[in-house]
Amino acid sequence: DYYTTGVIQCPDGISVQELRDACDYLCINFTHNTIRCRDLSALLHELSNDGARKQFERNLEELVFPLMVSSARKGERECHVVVLAHEDTVDWDQQHPPQMGEEYSQIIYSTKLYRFFKYIENREVAKQVLKDRGLKNIRIGIEGYPTCKEKVKLRAGGRYEVIYNYVQRPFIHMSWEKEEGKSRHVDFQCVRSRSVTNLTSPPRDHGNTHHPQVDELDILGPAQEQAVGVSTSSTE
Repeated sequence: DYYTTGVIQCPDGISVQELRDACDYLCINFTHNTIRCRDLSALLHELSNDGARKQFERNLEELVFPLMVSSARKGERECHVVVLAHEDTVDWDQQHPPQMGEEYSQIIYSTKLYRFFKYIENREVAKQVLKDRGLKNIRIGIEGYPTCKEKVKLRAGGRYEVIYNYVQRPFIHMSWEKEEGKSRHVDFQCVRSRSVTNLTSPPRDHGNTHHPQVDELDILGPAQEQAVGVSTSSTE
């Protein structure tokens, strides 16, 4: 049908994914103009994956790659990038900064990329893009990031306790070496205001129905504070 009408009607009993694989094999464009099927959800799921791949490839070249180059010039073999929203403000106490390794993180201020990573499917597409580009030890997920100091308490013995506000934000971690080195990054220790499910686990297969996997990153909103962390230091 395609070679006579330019349109492919998805046959009964054939999934959209199988049709997509056949189109890729035959070098046929898989678009809304060339494919007709009853399962619009599955069709839109495939089109969303295509759109996500193109979007992240642009973000990789324009936003992420320059930070990787910056890390490489410092002799690093890996890069840890945290994606913040434009309205996020990072204001650390210079004398009492967070002591969990956040200083080794690179930061991207991009509300658009922040929103992109709210879907688990998009994070899986981004992982595949990074893998296709030859990167190693790829991790993409959500973690707590300290934004600003909330208060400082002086404990017995002249010890300061600094409490920071933490927000849940996407992160990208990758290496460009075959040998896995010891990462400088340490997961932040924070007390969440509510329970959060495993945000980095892949989406479950629910048959042919594709529901966008939106996690608490989207529900909580970009400016809402999610957790507090404690940084301690001694005056000695």
